Amino acid sequence: MSGAPQEADQNVETWKIKKLIKGLEAARGNGTSMISLILPPKDQVSRAVKMLADEYGTASNIKSRVNRQSVLDAITSTQQRLKLYTRVPNNGLVIYCGTIITDEGKEKKVTIDFEPFKPINTSLYMCDNKFHTSALQSLLESDAKFGFIVMDGNGTLFGTLSGNTKDIMHKFTVDLPKKHGRGGQSALRFSRLRDEKRHNYVRKVAELAVQFFITNDRCNVEGLVMAGSADFKTELSQSDLFDPRLGTKIIKIVDVSYGGENGFNQAIELSGEVLSNVKFIQEKKLIQKYFDEISQDTGKYCFGIEDTLKALDLGAVEKLIVWENLDTFRYILNNPQTNEQKIVHPTKEQEKTRELFSEGNVELEVVEKTPLLEWFAEKYKDFGATLEFVTNKSQEGSQFVKGFGGIGGILRYKVDFNTMTYSDDEYYDSD
Repeated sequence: MSGAPQEADQNVETWKIKKLIKGLEAARGNGTSMISLILPPKDQVSRAVKMLADEYGTASNIKSRVNRQSVLDAITSTQQRLKLYTRVPNNGLVIYCGTIITDEGKEKKVTIDFEPFKPINTSLYMCDNKFHTSALQSLLESDAKFGFIVMDGNGTLFGTLSGNTKDIMHKFTVDLPKKHGRGGQSALRFSRLRDEKRHNYVRKVAELAVQFFITNDRCNVEGLVMAGSADFKTELSQSDLFDPRLGTKIIKIVDVSYGGENGFNQAIELSGEVLSNVKFIQEKKLIQKYFDEISQDTGKYCFGIEDTLKALDLGAVEKLIVWENLDTFRYILNNPQTNEQKIVHPTKEQEKTRELFSEGNVELEVVEKTPLLEWFAEKYKDFGATLEFVTNKSQEGSQFVKGFGGIGGILRYKVDFNTMTYSDDEYYDSD
């Protein structure tokens, strides 16, 4: 069970990085006063400090006074941030620092430093009129591990592919007797010996597959690709000797012209589309499961902001499903006369008309305004739920966003929302 929460946490971290990249890419500054600094794991902070000191000396020669001053300020801010670290964190260090132009045309100083949620193997220093985020894109690539079995008449190779790292776990060769018409009255015996050796070979591959791809009674890869030049791969996948736990993980069977390492490389190329779509397929399965709960009318589902928040408060939500571009905000409003607070989630239309921002003739004060997605990302664990971000790129995802407002949940037990008349404050007191 430990794998699921870890995966959910990674989904949230990936969403946060996506959001950060979006914000950084949109930022623009005057001159070349925006610094992007990335230090990989095991790099030295002292090296970066020395490099920045050298840069400071070079930047002092910039002719334009305004540009020179903003570049020197950015370098100084970056140096100050680096002083907070005695060593580079285990996953590396990312620093973005500079003066950006806001939508109102004003200048605003920005300094962001963080340790990525997984190792970033890139060293980068850029001083430009924009932040360089291409290195962060590598963090978004799925590091799901896929298993490969490349099997032909000469031998078998077991390998894995994770992100852009391939690893050969084991390979062995085999000498199988070929088909021939000789032997006279012994031809049948030769044929039987040949079949027996083929059977033993398939059994050996099936046993090794369990050894490499099953850990603690669970499959340790997201999917399996069977490859080979002859009929062995199909024979293995359909054989009773092949473990059924692995059988359900087969995502593609491909024909390759070679065996061994060359066959492994070719199998990766041929199955590229399937591997990139695994996240896509998982998303489709998740939303389909949600739709199944609705079509069967089990009552173990919720949709819309209000119902989902009620279900979260009850601790009934098992999986909270949210569209990754949901742009609803969570407002905490205060009545200046009574000092009572209330929480609202207005639509874009309601934000324009301001109908929820007043009570009678009293204009309510905005105490806090948070994107609802950010609030979910911080609080979902408090409600005992797992948070799943989905896109609207699949047919199911598009239907979920358009038909259900891009927010819903699969519940642990049946909840009747019609009989629940909670006031807002009642299920937000804990906040």
